[in-house]
Amino acid sequence: MTDRIALFLGIALIGLMVLDLAANGGEALLFLVRKFVVFIEFLAFWR
Repeated sequence: MTDRIALFLGIALIGLMVLDLAANGGEALLFLVRKFVVFIEFLAFWR
């Protein structure tokens, strides 16, 4: 991955987080974090 692609992806992710916080108070981000935690626990179970 080049620096240009990494920078673009980082700016895009930060922009989407800011947009989510402005649009609906971070509900989508909180939902995704909760699902990610469940997924990590699932992976730890199968380890």
